[in-house]
Amino acid sequence: MLEQARAGEIALSITTVNLGEVFYRAIRERGLEHAHEMLGRVEEFGVEIADVDLELALMAGSLKAVSGIGYADCFAAALAQRLAAPVVTGDPDFSQVEGVVPVEWLSAAGPQ
Repeated sequence: MLEQARAGEIALSITTVNLGEVFYRAIRERGLEHAHEMLGRVEEFGVEIADVDLELALMAGSLKAVSGIGYADCFAAALAQRLAAPVVTGDPDFSQVEGVVPVEWLSAAGPQ
């Protein structure tokens, strides 16, 4: 999918909240230098970074109220709703919002 995005064949988006989550996990797992390299790759592949505005925050809050997924994950689902696009994930927690937003599973980790 990243190669398709780089070629302009598809659009990929991530919220600033979710990018921050990816960043801190990269720091914890592989260090600050790796985390900064990862940010460069996000830009290289043309992933659109969506700022969180009031509407998106309220959409995420509404999703949190009706699902058991983490608050940061609610931002990914809210962005997918806004863009009328699927959440692309391997996180099985997203099965809890499949009735609200389409989910495209990356691996056998989630429902198929």
